[in-house]
Amino acid sequence: MTTRLTPDICVIGAGSGGLSVAAAAAAFGVEVVLVEKGRMGGDCLNYGCVPSKAMIAAGKHAHAISEAPRYGVTAGEAKVNFGRVHDHVHSVIASIAPNDSVERFRAMGVTVIEAEARFTGKATVMAGDTEIRARRFVVATGSSPFVPPIPGLDTVDYLTNETLFERTRAPKHLLVIGGGPIGMEMAQAHRRLGAEVTVIEGAKALGKDDPELAAIVLDNIRAEGVNVLEGSKVTSVEKRGKTGVRVHYESENGAGQVDGSDILVAVGRLANVEGLGLNKAGIKHDRRGIKVGANLRTSNSRVYAIGDVAGGLQFTHVANYHAGLVVQQILFRAPAKENRGIIPWATYTDPELAHVGLTEEQAAERHGGKIQVLRWPYAENDRAQAERKTQGLIKMVVDRKARILGVSIAGAGAGEMINMWALAVANGLKLGDVRGYVPPYPTMAEIGKRAAISYYSPITRKPIVRWIVRFLRRFG
Repeated sequence: MTTRLTPDICVIGAGSGGLSVAAAAAAFGVEVVLVEKGRMGGDCLNYGCVPSKAMIAAGKHAHAISEAPRYGVTAGEAKVNFGRVHDHVHSVIASIAPNDSVERFRAMGVTVIEAEARFTGKATVMAGDTEIRARRFVVATGSSPFVPPIPGLDTVDYLTNETLFERTRAPKHLLVIGGGPIGMEMAQAHRRLGAEVTVIEGAKALGKDDPELAAIVLDNIRAEGVNVLEGSKVTSVEKRGKTGVRVHYESENGAGQVDGSDILVAVGRLANVEGLGLNKAGIKHDRRGIKVGANLRTSNSRVYAIGDVAGGLQFTHVANYHAGLVVQQILFRAPAKENRGIIPWATYTDPELAHVGLTEEQAAERHGGKIQVLRWPYAENDRAQAERKTQGLIKMVVDRKARILGVSIAGAGAGEMINMWALAVANGLKLGDVRGYVPPYPTMAEIGKRAAISYYSPITRKPIVRWIVRFLRRFG
């Protein structure tokens, strides 16, 4: 028997974005239905941000033991129990899961339906035996790992981020296909936890980041023993013996191959649009995701799409940002538009890599080369010296009026430091605004202020000041 519901809002997908919309709507007393066919919390909680950062933390502790002699401390050789690493990862997931649970959201007043959702018309969704006719729909189905059509890949038991964290035994030699943030984070973490690791990347590893700063990160990862093969396109995969695998690749030096025990595929993600019945709802989409305007509304005026499925930047904080914009429009009838220029991102390698705003290249193109690039190295920071974390620098791009256009950081704590600069970029702050704040000493975040005030030093770089100095020297 079919049950019919007529809520104000129907949210499809209980990942970060969908949960945020549902929670906000419920908090304002709006009737909302949340549909999820899989695990509450989505990819971030179960397969992405949370478990990966938990594994990275385990790797950091193992690495800290090997570094201890530099500080006059002898701790012996690190011994990794990968089964207990697995337990640590899943205990972190379990500690957060109640916040995203069915029980919690039902307690908020959200009607949660655990079933697959599909549109049957422009204003109707079926979820199991429930028909939902809502005033507005929000599609927040996220994305899944993209598995490229590499010959032979289907003959081996390859890993993706959805299966990697189920392992209780460390891989002997992990072959990572893809040198993006996920690939490099997991490569370094597994190396620190005792595995041999080779990364095969068709172009440049960490290719979406500032190449100067990405090189700092990659140099350190290589120094830890990770073999990173750039410009190497994987051509095929095959089994090797009873448990091994072999990856064949082509590079500018010709054909090559590398043998390992396991393969992790980390070459990107695809929006989850299959099975949603989007055509029946008149919602335009392609393999990259649902087509949306700057207000995140689809070609069906009743339907919004947020997060990964909207085909833009694929970060948890973007899904939450989108959720806020959609709530603003649906609940308060207030216009809202996405601004991708204010979105920061971070890669949690060691050292970390973070960015917000325009890159040097983008800024030069947009402003006709009339920009200035400011830098300050960690090596000239007292706290960094004390902690022996001197690799890296902050790089700041400003326009002719000293407005901050973009900031990139490679180094310890970069993911935390970028918060301040995200605020600066979002609010159009200038270097003068930064010059007026006082950071506590000693902190690594001081590198930001040092970079900012370097704009004014030497002051003689300004033409009018140079003229005055010359005049005084001649006639003073």
